[in-house]
Amino acid sequence: MAKGRVRASARLLDSLAREEYRNPLYVLKLQGKRGLVRYWLFKTEPGCFSFDDLKGCPEMTEHWDGVRNYQARNLLRDEVRVGDRVLFYHSSIPEPVVVGIAEVVREGYPDWTARDPDSGHFDPKASVDHPIWYMVDVRYVRPLPRPVTRAELKSVPELAGMALLSQSRLSIQPVTPVEWETVLRLAGL
Repeated sequence: MAKGRVRASARLLDSLAREEYRNPLYVLKLQGKRGLVRYWLFKTEPGCFSFDDLKGCPEMTEHWDGVRNYQARNLLRDEVRVGDRVLFYHSSIPEPVVVGIAEVVREGYPDWTARDPDSGHFDPKASVDHPIWYMVDVRYVRPLPRPVTRAELKSVPELAGMALLSQSRLSIQPVTPVEWETVLRLAGL
């Protein structure tokens, strides 16, 4: 990357830290227009699919299927891009926790599990011509040195606007650069 682009990216990230840019969807659009990596939080129940399960997949890569919320579907279909980084979050456990980092390696494409009557994600309204639901492929990057609990996230002022803390049911959530760096700092990175 040219030095000018590095400086421009640094200035953009500095401006994103200002209070008026705390809206994750606004930041997401701005990052996309500038060609910058975007950040996400993907939630999963570890009993269904855990971070260790992702690590155990061939090439440590797996499709992220079964998303059945229209807002999350729209993010997968329209916003999540190759190279974006993901905080991997274990939910529906006594102590929900961010456990690792993954990377998007394939952009949104129709979720074929919606057309499979034997899958737990079957949707009889989905078809090849009208897929309805989308998925992306993610690759394991690394575990966090120290997992970060939801309770810890709630106690940090820089994370007060984090989607996880206000839209806790949404399984795919944008994360601002400030939130990303704060979570990594809490994790010891």
